[in-house]
Amino acid sequence: MQDKPDLNAEERAVLDWIDTRADGMIDTVKAWSVINSGSRNADGLERMRACLEDAFAELGGETAAVELPPTTVVDPDGTVRQQDFTPSFHCRLRPQAPIRIVMTGHHDTVFPADSHFQSTELWDADTLNGPGVADMKGGILVMLHGLLGLERSPWKDEIGVDVLISPDEEIGSLGSGPVIAELGAGADIGMTYEPALADGSLAGARKGSGNWSLKVSGRAAHAGREHHLGRNALAAACQFGLGLDELNGRREGVTFNLARIDGGGPPNVVPDTAVARFNVRVQTENDRVWVEAELDRLVDEIRVRDGIAADLHGGFTRPPKPMTPANAKMFEWTRAAGSALGLDIRWQDTGGVCEGNNLWAAGCPNVDTLGVRGADIHSDREIVKLSSFAERAKLSALMLMKFARGEFDARQARALARTS
Repeated sequence: MQDKPDLNAEERAVLDWIDTRADGMIDTVKAWSVINSGSRNADGLERMRACLEDAFAELGGETAAVELPPTTVVDPDGTVRQQDFTPSFHCRLRPQAPIRIVMTGHHDTVFPADSHFQSTELWDADTLNGPGVADMKGGILVMLHGLLGLERSPWKDEIGVDVLISPDEEIGSLGSGPVIAELGAGADIGMTYEPALADGSLAGARKGSGNWSLKVSGRAAHAGREHHLGRNALAAACQFGLGLDELNGRREGVTFNLARIDGGGPPNVVPDTAVARFNVRVQTENDRVWVEAELDRLVDEIRVRDGIAADLHGGFTRPPKPMTPANAKMFEWTRAAGSALGLDIRWQDTGGVCEGNNLWAAGCPNVDTLGVRGADIHSDREIVKLSSFAERAKLSALMLMKFARGEFDARQARALARTS
């Protein structure tokens, strides 16, 4: 490695050691990728959590399975039931250290157990295709090796870390959200390991997001003999969906996406149940208030239909994460560490959401795309750039060392967050 004025001998030694682990990271992500850990595949999620227990044992911290509270879901047939989650993985290092950092990630993927996308393929010398290789099993390995680098430094005792790796990020962190909030409230800063873009750019400001299911109930009847006795729940759900779509463009930066309507059956039966599912993205808390008022209005408009009942389930699970001075300071430090490594770190605002939103809601400034460089996530074209494993692990390790030395003042970021 070339000597750089911003790196001392101890830092260079740690970064050189990370280079020796690059091949191992790649072998591990290949092995982890073929474990299907779709958000609803409990067996696969538990297999992955066992892998995390083994991998993070190298840190020597205290590990635990964190039980998550259940949530309520609406099935396609309108049944409202409790949804359980498998546990999160938690690793704690030096809880009494003066600087507290929370590092988050997820071991679930968007690919269900019956997905056709279950294996890896090397597309070229630097490109691996496979489920979760970027989002975010690769990111977990970057996190781990950043921490392993810190453990080899003379400043490790200055930093205490809580690692939380959850099984439900891809479905909104409904179970892990309260745990993330608790850890974020007690930390100075946060570091989250969603993938960067293939060119290395990071996410800046993020919108807030919510998911809902509207259950509509009517009355079944024969469509010919007694059509007048029926109350069409599917028609009412369609009315709601059209009204929802018409809200697009009414407020800058706010989007409504009607994703699915379940309901109906034989054409000679008036459908008595329908379920409309939708997502909303907002830029500000004022947007959220406006959205909730509009949703109440739309639901009231279908409830006035004779014989129709409607119940709304869900809500905003990820508040907006704006580019406040505290979050801007985190990016400033990330860029400085990247510069010392010869990286040009850039970022751009996004409509996507992640655990970084939840950390910010708890008052914890954070950078949330510190994982591998990747592309086409959530599709069978998902790829990771293999050279980014060591590159991004060194970025995290260097940031952690500079936080430990006080060159980056984590408590300054937290103080800025309190005034945002």
